[in-house]
Amino acid sequence: MFDAFTTRAFGDSSIVFVQEYFPLSKTLLELHFPNQSNTHGGRYKQQTMIAEAVLWGYITQIATALKAIHAANLAARCVDLGRIISTDKNRIRLDACSILDVVQFDARRPVLELQQEDLLQFGRAILSLASLTPPTLLTNPNAAMEHLSRHYSVEMRDTVLWLLTPQQQQVKNIDEFVRGIATHFVTSLDQSLQQADTLRSELATSLENGRAARLLMKLATINERPEFNGDPEWAENGERYTLKLFRDYVFHQVDANGQPVVDVGHMMTCLNKLDAGVDERVCLTSRDEQTVFIVTYKSLRDQVRAVFTELTRASKSGRGGL
Repeated sequence: MFDAFTTRAFGDSSIVFVQEYFPLSKTLLELHFPNQSNTHGGRYKQQTMIAEAVLWGYITQIATALKAIHAANLAARCVDLGRIISTDKNRIRLDACSILDVVQFDARRPVLELQQEDLLQFGRAILSLASLTPPTLLTNPNAAMEHLSRHYSVEMRDTVLWLLTPQQQQVKNIDEFVRGIATHFVTSLDQSLQQADTLRSELATSLENGRAARLLMKLATINERPEFNGDPEWAENGERYTLKLFRDYVFHQVDANGQPVVDVGHMMTCLNKLDAGVDERVCLTSRDEQTVFIVTYKSLRDQVRAVFTELTRASKSGRGGL
């Protein structure tokens, strides 16, 4: 939560909580029990079981959140399916934390008691998912546990039992729970690292695409400007004429029979060399084959930068930032 304030904008004395916004996110209740409102009080039947790997992913993420909250001597108080949101594939977050601390400030309860309640709510949430029973219909935990035992591993059963069963001689804590499922945290970490590698690869691709797009926009802005037809610097023998010839060299190639050649690899290679400003030389020939320039990609890049900067300064808005 970022902020909380009171307001009378709604015709009463309201308190507004400001939290981070995740577009298109759903609660786990909406995600796994989408038709609960149509059950008319009957037992909800889900089409497919939730994969055990998905449940372990939920468990490790909720446990990580609770560990951070309990370490700060606080309690989440919102570990239920209607307050846990899914923001991406198998990525969940606790929502509405601290709201009850504000609205129920006068009825303060010991933090240790609230933390024990977090663990109980945690267990009921996982039991509800594993038994295909919405929280409002989870009136028979024993039957739900039998369903869980038939379809999931013994470790999953023991994990949920630990959360739901009070310990007689000592108070349970989240650190003990985390140690008990440490192997699944290793799996979760490995999946996170693989996802990070995938995102980094996608980011690199987007970065390369963005660089090529900026070059294309600059070349499109520079070439074929009718207002400079009489300007010697842009004439057929001007130094900026090479940029027009480079455009033809990259995008307007033809074969020996005069047929268009569309080679995307050639285009990307030329644009990458131009962006990097390599010292490699390139031969640019006019369409009538009467003019030939031998230039380097570095000199072409410098020309593009200089000409685009000039055009930007001359524009009325004066806002160019490609």
